[in-house]
Amino acid sequence: MTMAPARPADSGHEAHNNPAPPAGRARAGAYPWAMAVAISVAVCGAALSLNGVLRGWNWFWPALTTVLAVSLTLAAMRSVRAGPLLVAAGGFISLAAVLTLTFFRSSSFLWVFPTGATFPDLDRLMRRAGETVLSETAPVAPNAGIVMVVCAVLGLAVILVDALAVPLGMPAASGTGLLALLVVPAMIKPQSVGAWSFAATAAGYLLILACSQGFAPDGRIQPGAPRSPGLARRAALTGAVALVATLLLPLAIPGFDQGTFPQGSRLNPWGGTAGLNPMITLGSSLRAPDGSGRITYATNSATPLYLRSVTVDNFDGDSWGPDDRTASRVPLDGRIDPGYAVLADEQVRVVTAVDTGSFTSPYLPVPYAPETIRGLGGEWTWDPATLSIKGTDTTTRRQEYVVTSTEPKLSAALLAQASGPVRGIPDDFSRIPGNVPDIVKTTAKTVAGAAGTPYQKAMAIQRYLRSSEFTYSLQSPVQGGYDGNGLSVLADFLQQKSGYCIHYASAMAVMARLEGIPSRIAVGYAPGRLTGATITVAGQGALPEYEADARDAHAWPELYFQGLGWVPFEPTPSRGVVPDYAVDGPAPAVPDTLGNNDGLVPDAAPAPSASASATALPVPGGTGSGEGDAARVMPWLLSAAAVLGVLLLAAAPHLARSATRTRRLNPRSPDQAVPLAWNELTDLGTDYGLPAGPSESPRAYSARFRETLLGEPDGMDREAHQAVALLTSAFEHHRYGRPDDGSPPTRGRAHPAAQDIKAGVAALADSLRQNATLPRRLRAAWLPPSVIRRLGLLVDVPFRAAGTGIRKAFHVAAHARNSRSTAQDGAPVAGRPGAAADDGVRGTGGR
Repeated sequence: MTMAPARPADSGHEAHNNPAPPAGRARAGAYPWAMAVAISVAVCGAALSLNGVLRGWNWFWPALTTVLAVSLTLAAMRSVRAGPLLVAAGGFISLAAVLTLTFFRSSSFLWVFPTGATFPDLDRLMRRAGETVLSETAPVAPNAGIVMVVCAVLGLAVILVDALAVPLGMPAASGTGLLALLVVPAMIKPQSVGAWSFAATAAGYLLILACSQGFAPDGRIQPGAPRSPGLARRAALTGAVALVATLLLPLAIPGFDQGTFPQGSRLNPWGGTAGLNPMITLGSSLRAPDGSGRITYATNSATPLYLRSVTVDNFDGDSWGPDDRTASRVPLDGRIDPGYAVLADEQVRVVTAVDTGSFTSPYLPVPYAPETIRGLGGEWTWDPATLSIKGTDTTTRRQEYVVTSTEPKLSAALLAQASGPVRGIPDDFSRIPGNVPDIVKTTAKTVAGAAGTPYQKAMAIQRYLRSSEFTYSLQSPVQGGYDGNGLSVLADFLQQKSGYCIHYASAMAVMARLEGIPSRIAVGYAPGRLTGATITVAGQGALPEYEADARDAHAWPELYFQGLGWVPFEPTPSRGVVPDYAVDGPAPAVPDTLGNNDGLVPDAAPAPSASASATALPVPGGTGSGEGDAARVMPWLLSAAAVLGVLLLAAAPHLARSATRTRRLNPRSPDQAVPLAWNELTDLGTDYGLPAGPSESPRAYSARFRETLLGEPDGMDREAHQAVALLTSAFEHHRYGRPDDGSPPTRGRAHPAAQDIKAGVAALADSLRQNATLPRRLRAAWLPPSVIRRLGLLVDVPFRAAGTGIRKAFHVAAHARNSRSTAQDGAPVAGRPGAAADDGVRGTGGR
C-alpha cells in the first residue's frame, strides 16, 4: 500500500486553519504582554483626563490597580493560548475580584470572592455615586461610590479595547473605547481632557496599532517572521489620520465650544436646550459662550429683577443640595402663601410675564415671592417652606406665564430693627454640619463676630466677600481643583480668594449660620439685559422686555429676618445687583447696575429703541422664541449620529470580511501565503453558497468549486480557473509535500509569488460576483456566511463547553460506580486485565 508522506507539523487539517507552530503548542511570546502594556497606557492616559472631574489624585491609584489587574489577566490567559471567550471571561472575573478587593474587602471571602453581604454594600456605594452625580458639581469629592464606578468603567474599557484590538482584529476601532472615556471630561471640564491626557491616550493608541501591526495576522506570533517595511508606514498613517481628525473634527461639528480639542474646548451637546440644573451645571452654564437656555421676560418692577428657580437649603457638609420635600408639596391651583407674616409697612406688587423658550428644567423661574401664576401648562406643585415651584411630569420648555409677586419695601433701618429671635421656620435652615473647617469658623468670627445685630453681621460678611481681597473668576476654581460646593471647597475658596457665585453664596450662607442667622441659597438668573422691545400685558400696558441666558445663571444667599422674611444679599463681586438696603454708602442708579455682566460676556451691540410688540399677553399661549442655532442643529446632529451608528452596525460583517481578506493577502511570512490564500478561497466559496465538506479533499472541492461557481474555463473566467488550479496545487504541496528545507523554491515546487496570489484572488472574486445573482452578491458582500458562521461558533463555544463538562461528569460518575461495584465483588481494580491492556495501548500510542 502506498501511503502519503507524513505532512509537516505546520500544515493545516481543516479548510479554515492557519499553519500551526512547528513544535506542538508554541509559546505566545511577548505579544500578549506588549499589547497589555499598550492598552494599559492608553486607558490610564484617558483616565488622567478625569482629574478635574474628580478632585485631587487619590482616586487614580485604585483606578491604576484595576487597569493593570485586568490587562495583565488578559495577557496571562492569552499567553497560554486560551480561547477568546475564555480570555474575556477571565477579564470580567479579574475585574470583579479587584473591585471586591478594593471596595468590599470586609464583606468578601478571602478578600476577592463576593458574598451575600457584598451586595448591600454594592447597593450603598451605587446610591452614593448616584447622589454625587446629582448633587455635586465637578470636581466632585472622590468618595468610595464614585471611585468604584470609575474603576469599573475603566476595567470594562480595558476589556472592550482588548476585544477590538486582538480577537476581533480591528485595532484601529479600539480608539472608540478610548474616545468614550474622553467624552465625559470633554463635556464637563472647561479645559476639556487636557493636553497631557490626550498625549498619553494618543501614545497608547499608537502602541496598540504598533503591536497589532508588528505581529502575525490573527493575533498569533510567528517567531523569526520577517517584518514588512510597509507596516510602520501604515501604522504611522493610521495614527496620523486619527489624530488629525480628532483635532479638526470639533471645528466642523456644532456643539463644540471655541478652541481646539483637547485643550480649550468643551463639548456641549445640549446646546440651547439645556436647562439650569441647580448647583451642578452652574459653572458650566456660566462658561457657555453661546448663551444657551435663553429666557425673556417683561416686568413692571422698578428695580432689577432676579428670577429664582429653586432653593438650596440642605447642607450636609459634603455639598449643598435642594430638598424637594415631596411629601409636603401643594398643587399649584390657587394663591401661594409664604407661610410667615411680613411686618413691613409697605409691600410692592410686581407683575412679570415670562417666556422660557428653550430653557428646560423641572423648576419654574419666577420672581420672589410669587402669589399667583397664570398660563402654565401641565401640573405643578409648590413647596410651602421655600415657595419653589416644580413640575410634575412636565418642564419649563415652551412655557409662557404671568407671575404676580410681592416683596416688602426694605431699608437698612428696617433690617437693623429686625433683631428678634427667629420663630416659625424649619430647623433645616439653621443646621450647622459638624465638620466645618477651622478657616471657615475663624473667618466668620473675625469678620462678623463683633457685629451686634443680624443685619450688621450680614453686611459685614457681604462687605468682606465683595472687598478687593476677592476676585471673580470662572477658571480659578477649576484650575485649583475646588470647583464645587462642599466644605472642603469652601475652605480652599477662602484661602485662594477667587471663585464665582457658587463659592460666594456658599461662603456667606455658611458663615451666616455660624453667626446664628438662618440661611439658604437661591439658584436662578441674575437680572438680564434689555432687548429693546416691549410686551403688552393685560392690565399693565407695554412693559420693557429683558433677556437672560446661561451666562446669567446665578446663585445668591437669602437670610431670614424675623418679621421680614427671607432677604436676598449679593456677595459676588461684579455679578448681579446689590440691593439698596445692602449698599455701603449711596445706592447706585438702576441703569448702572444693569451692567452686571461687564467683562463676562461679549459686548452687545447698542440696544434698539423700545417699540411696542404686537403680541398681547393676557393669557400666554403663543410659541416660544429665542432658540439658538445649536438648538436647531442638535436634533439633526443626534439623528445623523444615530443613523451613522446603525449604518456602522449593518456594515460590521462587511468590514470584518474585508479586514480578514486584507490580512490573508498580506502575510507576514512567505510560508503563510498559500494556506491563508486557500482559507480565502474556501471562504469565498462559503459566501457564494458552496462551503467545503468536512472530509472533502482540496482537489475534490476545487473541482466542485470551478464547476458550480465559475463559467467556462476557456471563456471570460479563464483567469479565475487558473487561479483556483494554482492555489489547489500549491495547497496540496503545502499539506502533503515535503517540509521546506530552507533552499530556494526550485525543483518544480509550487510556490506562487505573493503578487500572483493577490491577482488570482482578485480575479476569482470578480468572476464570482459576475456569475452570481444579485441577492447572492449582496449577501456575500454585506452578510457573508463565512463571518456569520464564525460568529455562531463563538456563541456556541460556552454551550459546547458546558456539554463537554456535563458528559465528563457523567463518565466520572459512571466510572466511580463501576469501581465500587467491582471492589464489592472482590476483584482488585488495579489488577484487572483491562487496565494493563489500556496502559499498554496508551504507552504504544505515546511512542
